[in-house]
Amino acid sequence: MEPQVTLSSIGVFETGAFDEGAAEIVAFDPATDRLFVINANDSTVDVLDLSDPANPTLIAQIDAAAVGDGANSVAVGDGIIAVAIQADPATDPGIVAFYNTSTFALDGQVPVGALPDMVVFTPDRTRVLVANEGEPSDDLTINPEGSVSIIDVSGGAATATVEGTADFTAFNGTEAALNADGVRVFIPGATVAEDLEPEFITVSPDGSTAYVTMQENNAFAVVDIATATVTDLVSFGAVDHSMAGSAIDASNDDGIINIVNQPVSGLRLPDGIASVEIGGTLFLVTANEGDGREFVTQDPVTGDDVDVFVEVSRVRDLTLDPIAFPSAASLQLDENLGRLEVTTVNGDTDGDGDFDALFSFGARSFSIFATDGTLVFDSGSMFEMITADMFPADFNSDNTENGSFDNRSDDGGPEPEGVTVGTIDGVTLAFIGLERVGGIMVFDISDPAAPVFETYMNMRDFSVDAQLPDNSTNPAVGDLGPEGLAFVSADDSPSGTPLLVVGNEISGTTRIFEVDLQMVPVTN
Repeated sequence: MEPQVTLSSIGVFETGAFDEGAAEIVAFDPATDRLFVINANDSTVDVLDLSDPANPTLIAQIDAAAVGDGANSVAVGDGIIAVAIQADPATDPGIVAFYNTSTFALDGQVPVGALPDMVVFTPDRTRVLVANEGEPSDDLTINPEGSVSIIDVSGGAATATVEGTADFTAFNGTEAALNADGVRVFIPGATVAEDLEPEFITVSPDGSTAYVTMQENNAFAVVDIATATVTDLVSFGAVDHSMAGSAIDASNDDGIINIVNQPVSGLRLPDGIASVEIGGTLFLVTANEGDGREFVTQDPVTGDDVDVFVEVSRVRDLTLDPIAFPSAASLQLDENLGRLEVTTVNGDTDGDGDFDALFSFGARSFSIFATDGTLVFDSGSMFEMITADMFPADFNSDNTENGSFDNRSDDGGPEPEGVTVGTIDGVTLAFIGLERVGGIMVFDISDPAAPVFETYMNMRDFSVDAQLPDNSTNPAVGDLGPEGLAFVSADDSPSGTPLLVVGNEISGTTRIFEVDLQMVPVTN
């Protein structure tokens, strides 16, 4: 017998806003059967009654703008709603605010680092961790240090205190060694602590260790929670797209689906990360979205854009080493690799000014790692192959415009962004959201070295022939831009059936899926 998994859409809540980040991060509270959703469009946390998962209903809104400039993330535990709220300007220290899950009253708040981007409880609910991304200003004149704040909430929200801040100052001066290890540190004039940008956190089941993605740095930090210390920085590495099983479609200018091997490597650059214990061993699961750094300001007189620092280029605009790329002229045609966006930070391996290797943004895959960074599995070209087979007319579409076939092939392809995991009857599942073409991929990862594709569910309506933001009153567009995912176990589910909750930032929809797992005979 083998597991067979299906997703069934049973309910949806629509904010009615499009292209505004109106449904991003989601957090479910089994004690109250309430769902908390970041609504960046309104600078609120939407509170949904999920006691009937088929009919999610808005019952309240928490006004984050009353505390700061806007909410970025939400987590919930033991009667406390924790909300990460950035300052104005975003380079100033932010706040984690704590609200009551029943009354929604503000019970406490603590100052944290600049641009708090993700907040999470430890499994025992005694601490809250927040990733302070510390993005620089557009002109690079202000560059806050990235960090992870560790907040003690064991005595309740009213007495919450920051008990420690894990920073990266101990790594200052080690830029060369980090880059040699694949940890990208490269903002001009920045220290390591200023360059590293924590983005997403997952915590070990025993609550002792946090694993924190730093997307633009293509690395994760290992944080000892008790001492608030970063103990290691580990690179996520790259996928070699010239290898079997790792092909990509690299051009949006050829008019066809063309998933082939190419002489380029995809930096994983994951956004979302999850952790799961399988067979007594902890594994990390990443969604390898990709993201390059571009700092652009405006000329105060002309209003024209002025590049301050931009690492993104197209292959056609680079000088390629003639030995590494003997067919450079053909390779740099738009219908081949010419349109593909790559980094100018990595690739000049001998320092002579031309490029000996090419590195694109994102691996278009999900990966499974051991906690020391050893790669256990990468899905390679599976996402593009599956979406090409199921939605050939809308392959690699953008998430804001239908009729945009192949539009994202020169960038990150389907752009896997969010990931969560869940276990049903001993079967461990990974759910990965594809930000651009849309939809949720489901894999059985019970054997971490050999995951099995289960299903792909895409609730987007590709028949609306228009730019989607211009159809803000048309609910027929379905779900666009899955961002935050939350698995609800059968024990915690109001219906007694496992659920998957997905916040879709572009369409402003929060979708509720039932997750069904049946054991079926093995087919040959």
